[in-house]
Amino acid sequence: MTRLPLLIIIGLIGISNVFANTLEKSLYIISDSIQTVDSLLVPYLSFNETDSYTKDSPIITLNYGDTLKLWVYNLDSISHGFAIKEVSGNYTIPAGDSVYVEQVFVDEGLYIYHDTEEYQKNTYLGLAGMIVVNEVNDHNFYWNIKEHNAEWNFNLTEGLAVDWENYDPKYFTINGNSNPHINTDTLARITGTVGDTIYLNIANTGLSIHSMHFHGYHAEIMFSSLHPTHQGRIKDTFPVYPMETLRLKIVPHQAGEFPIHDHNLVAITGNNIYPNGMFTTILITP
Repeated sequence: MTRLPLLIIIGLIGISNVFANTLEKSLYIISDSIQTVDSLLVPYLSFNETDSYTKDSPIITLNYGDTLKLWVYNLDSISHGFAIKEVSGNYTIPAGDSVYVEQVFVDEGLYIYHDTEEYQKNTYLGLAGMIVVNEVNDHNFYWNIKEHNAEWNFNLTEGLAVDWENYDPKYFTINGNSNPHINTDTLARITGTVGDTIYLNIANTGLSIHSMHFHGYHAEIMFSSLHPTHQGRIKDTFPVYPMETLRLKIVPHQAGEFPIHDHNLVAITGNNIYPNGMFTTILITP
């Protein structure tokens, strides 16, 4: 692939841990499409780990004190932006250009990286992913939750205006999938055994509040970007606001398969068909 011209931006947070590592990553901005649960192809944008398109923006995992060295390449025909929410500045990447971001993470938690250009448009269209700092164990699962109105995807891609004040989404996804396809995603489908310590990392990169409800188990809030004082609360329902990140800890006390779904019942539908929305199950064995 021809090397793109580059724009170099360096930002540092705090002081690096002497035992920290450096992670080098690349992200490629690509315009393509996503398939809805009823097989409609709609325009979509995503960050990709290579110059080949997938609908899933990568999950970047780091440890406390690690340095992230990140190249972001804009392979689209229009300008885009880039920022790590609440961490970096906002940077513009012209079409065919690139940006280099170097960041030291001294605070554990979850961060959203996203396109800042024409916000809310490009984040809504898919350009948003998750950075997870300081995973505790291997029992980690990840939800990038989002919703769409297919007509709006077409309109925005064609340069037409939409009324953000009257947002009426029809499709509701976890990692780009709706029920039943969510259950084939090993990053999203929570599995384990009784007594395991399981962590669920959630980033709401949509425009609506999603109140995720657990049957069968309670979870403890380990991190909330919007409500840090909520850490330690143990509940079965968790409202996640737009551009909020949340880490939950679940220690299953019983075996079984139990639903997890958005308490806003319209979000369990896909184009008004139930249960083709934000609905999955947690499967725990003895």
